[in-house]
Amino acid sequence: MLKKPGIQKAILKTLSNKRVIPIESIKKDVVEAILGEDAMDSKTSYAIARSIKNLLSDGLVEAFNSEHNQYLRLTKEGKQKLNNIALECESTLVSTSWDGFWRIIILDLPEERKNEREALRYLLKKAGFICIKNSVWISMYPYENLFINIKNDLNLSSEMMIIVTEKIDKETEKEFISYIRK
Repeated sequence: MLKKPGIQKAILKTLSNKRVIPIESIKKDVVEAILGEDAMDSKTSYAIARSIKNLLSDGLVEAFNSEHNQYLRLTKEGKQKLNNIALECESTLVSTSWDGFWRIIILDLPEERKNEREALRYLLKKAGFICIKNSVWISMYPYENLFINIKNDLNLSSEMMIIVTEKIDKETEKEFISYIRK
């Protein structure tokens, strides 16, 4: 029996590859991704349809109809969920050996965007960033490309600054190292 979280992840990953995909193609791709074959039975079809319904109701995907097909695409929330899944997946972790560069992210979202701010803080923590001041996060790990994509997807051009540098002052470096050891 297929598990709901696995089906939802497979649907979100399938949708990440293209802007809009027909539901029938999604069903076929999900069966191939999870079962490794094209064996659509009634239980599998029901499980996939139910997962799509849940993703729609959670606001992670949107549906569009044409004369012949129904299509799905990811919403901003769906893209965030997909980024969360990528961070939680051990096989996609970025190297944990230091390459000599510091990643500094300055985040300043207003109160009316509190949900986005909390989601970004969660992602920063999952990516190994440490908050050294209220809105300043620092890391030794190369996750800057992930956050550049998030910045672009969420249109955070002035609310998020990403700095990659070789040098920080000794006091800041000591402060960061002390946070890591806690």
